Amino acid sequence: MRDPHILPVELLESLGVLEWGYTEDPAPRSFERFDRWVAAGGHGPLSYLSDHRKDLRRDLRSVYPEFQSALVFLFGYQPAKKWLNENSKYQLAAYTLGFEGEDYHHALKRRLQTIEEALDVPGLKAVVSLDVEPVLERDLAHRAGLGWFAKNSMLIHRRHGSYFIIGSLLLNKKLPLAPAALDVDHCGQCTACAEACPTAAIDVETRTLVAENCISTFTIETFKEQEPPAGFDASRGEVFGCDICQDVCPWNRRPLERSTGVLNLREPFRFLKEWLLDLPGTELEGLISLESNRSFKKKFSGTAFDRPGKTGWLKNLRAALRPSRSDS
Repeated sequence: MRDPHILPVELLESLGVLEWGYTEDPAPRSFERFDRWVAAGGHGPLSYLSDHRKDLRRDLRSVYPEFQSALVFLFGYQPAKKWLNENSKYQLAAYTLGFEGEDYHHALKRRLQTIEEALDVPGLKAVVSLDVEPVLERDLAHRAGLGWFAKNSMLIHRRHGSYFIIGSLLLNKKLPLAPAALDVDHCGQCTACAEACPTAAIDVETRTLVAENCISTFTIETFKEQEPPAGFDASRGEVFGCDICQDVCPWNRRPLERSTGVLNLREPFRFLKEWLLDLPGTELEGLISLESNRSFKKKFSGTAFDRPGKTGWLKNLRAALRPSRSDS
């Protein structure tokens, strides 16, 4: 499967690729489940999953009509995750700092373009696919042999767990590679993810999320003041995103044990350590309160943290710091 003449191992390692796979199948196997989930309202406030883009996810040729094959890559962030476990007083989703502090959409787009340039195939054209495109990217990775759908809806790889971001190149040609064998379910009877979720956001029977209950939805996708989902007071005080279901997954234990905790931040993003990892919560809340909406946006531009805006961040901090949570 891995052909160094197609993709040099040294290049992929330098770009943080944990594993890669190949598929020529344009149709996701989980679309009907996704469609039922949306019809039942499981997507909650995430309207971009139910609008005109929903049906585009039926087939990759809706996104790229010339599609013939795809290369799919798992970009890991275990070093940042381990560093946060060992050093941070705040609960942040580790992917936010796993790519030198930069928003992974920007960082991984450049890395995928570097991989595209390394492909020496005459006439080859590629479209970069991340989670902003109407593509069921976990299904695409599954079809490329890179894991199975876990009970928390995430993709798990047997060696690398789930602390990774999926990025793909949709190609206009087939490559001299054998399509991968599909992985099977390895969750067994384990329900650790659902049992650990304080807001009951995981439906283990359908392997989907109840988005309106999910802490990540509340802390990332909700831009105005509102109450957190029921059960949040029993959480760890997440201020941006949530890794709870990943943190308790047995498949993530060994990947973290093999990793070395490292936090690398590019120069424009080094302030993130002081602001989001070192300052006491009340002091951080005060600093953000003093920022105008425009200056807040400018300060956090280029990171994952600007999405909910100033109002969303204050909502997150107040929910994490409120007495009812600290007393739980």
